[in-house]
Amino acid sequence: MGNIGDFGYVRVAAAVPEVRIGDCGENAGNIIRLIREAAGKKAAVTVFPELSVTGYTCGDLFMQASLLESAERAVEAIAGCTGEYRTCAIVGVPVPYGDRLFNCAAVLADGKIAGLIPKTHLPNYGEFYEKRWFSSGKDTDTHIRYGGQDMVPFGTNNIFRYGNACFGVEICEDLWAPLPPSTFLCMAGATIVANLSASNELAGKHEYRTQLISQQSGRCMAGYVYSSAGYGESTSDLVFAGDAMVAENGRIVSSCGRFEREGHIIFADLDTGMLSATRRKCGYLSDNDSCTVQKLSSIRTIDLGTPEYPAELSREIRPHPFIPEEEGMDRRMDEIISIQAQGLASRIERINAKSAVIGISGGLDSTLALLVTVLAFDSSGRDRKDITGITMPGLGTTGRTRTNASKLMDALGITALEVPIRAAMKQHFADIGMDEGERGTAYENAQARERTQILMDIANMNGGIVVGTGDLSETALGWCTYNGDHISMYNVNGSIPKTLVIHLVKWIADRKISALSVNMDPGHARKIIYDIIDTPISPELLPSGSNGEITQKTEDLIGPYELHDFFLYHFIRLGETPRKILYTAEIAFSGKYDKDYIRKWLGVFIKRFFSQQFKRNCMPDSPKAGTVALSPRGDWRMPSEAMPDEWIDDLGQ
Repeated sequence: MGNIGDFGYVRVAAAVPEVRIGDCGENAGNIIRLIREAAGKKAAVTVFPELSVTGYTCGDLFMQASLLESAERAVEAIAGCTGEYRTCAIVGVPVPYGDRLFNCAAVLADGKIAGLIPKTHLPNYGEFYEKRWFSSGKDTDTHIRYGGQDMVPFGTNNIFRYGNACFGVEICEDLWAPLPPSTFLCMAGATIVANLSASNELAGKHEYRTQLISQQSGRCMAGYVYSSAGYGESTSDLVFAGDAMVAENGRIVSSCGRFEREGHIIFADLDTGMLSATRRKCGYLSDNDSCTVQKLSSIRTIDLGTPEYPAELSREIRPHPFIPEEEGMDRRMDEIISIQAQGLASRIERINAKSAVIGISGGLDSTLALLVTVLAFDSSGRDRKDITGITMPGLGTTGRTRTNASKLMDALGITALEVPIRAAMKQHFADIGMDEGERGTAYENAQARERTQILMDIANMNGGIVVGTGDLSETALGWCTYNGDHISMYNVNGSIPKTLVIHLVKWIADRKISALSVNMDPGHARKIIYDIIDTPISPELLPSGSNGEITQKTEDLIGPYELHDFFLYHFIRLGETPRKILYTAEIAFSGKYDKDYIRKWLGVFIKRFFSQQFKRNCMPDSPKAGTVALSPRGDWRMPSEAMPDEWIDDLGQ
């Protein structure tokens, strides 16, 4: 597999040592012990709290030369240990320069002091009065002698590169300012921000602080490593709880308990490849005015070499990235369904459609589309009888799906029609001179096109709109018939991947069926939907078996949808290479699918995704519900002739 660095990951740590106020030697020892632990876990960057070398609450002791000299010796000692313990440590220390004193972050790596970053925004309100001792480091950019070294970079215009970790530093209050320094640092190329803090605890402050950190990481599309002062700081007026957390692109990925009496450390593996891909996709970090360009031009990058990377990734890779996490699941599912229903209701109103027409197969996709359509009609006060559900039993339709489709339509109180297509298909095959025994592409696609023609014609007869049922996974794979089920007048499922379709249908059955089922006991209607969920996914275009069961199972032909949805998310949303997708999928599906099996279906996904772009180039309108969509009008523009060779080569096939 290689190491995590080969795939763009980097391990970071937020460390909170116990401090003794003014005892720099003891504090250095505590810091070095945590550096040793971080290096043992192969963390590339380890962030310590603000003024952690001296203690944040030294007060007027900061005016004492003895303390400042002791702090400088301590930093020199800590820097020396980073030559043995391979991690870049960032510690807080007061640094005198000229006739002023600065609250600084010392960046230490490879046995040396790589840079000193002074704090820009000094709080001087309420319980804070830092301007009593410190000067702002705003716009400082020079070199000083410090810790036994000449020409140590000193100023706010530095970012640091340590392998995959390109990081900038800000200190505590800098984050709370209207325009944090990290914004410019990230615009200059930093993908990780280190924040050394001494933020005291107040009722409710932790929640607000967490929001600030997650939001700044989201705005900057960055990792954010935060470490705040803890046990040992003076409690004369304030209490410091040793808060530490790591955020990535708007989400907290690691955090610790507060109010711990001993030093502690947390770790997280950040995906810098994903962060860079997200920035390239959005683009606005590089869209700057002249003043910003001038500011960014002054920021330099200091290269610290290459760290050791862990062999194994210590990070959750969710196997089903489209499925909302358990916390907030109800809110998110309701939101997705509301987007679908609102989109359809608005479209029907704006084009003055009198009805909606849907092909009901007894499968998952058409079930979701039907349920959403009913919700749309209910929300706009329309009669459900103006929804026409049409079953079109063909050459491969089974009794199970046909029965479920009919019962569901009856339960929902819509208009139900059945239009068999067997006779029409036999006539069509005779007309085009195709042997009845042939079971090729034309045999299957002709049925899909016949069904679409029926839907369109009935919609025209009734002043209606054909509601599409095809989902995002089918669109990605091209698993639809061009000018058949590929086409509709409005597709409510166009941005819903198959794994999410299953969960949405189940969620509606569990949460909303009591209000939706008007002609049947809700419990019985729920059982019908559950049986639809349990039915094998199939287009039912080939004849059923001797026992009447489905023989044409989609996942036997193109692979598991849970794998394809994983591939789709990591390919489109995260911009990962096939090699990295294989790496992450192997972790996510460990114990379920082996590497060769995943590689096989990933190859199928890549080839089909490229070859089926021509279908996506003319897909119908569809409401976007999530971060991944393939509409050619907004989200995905790609030539139909693009070749997959480079991607297949990267996969090793």
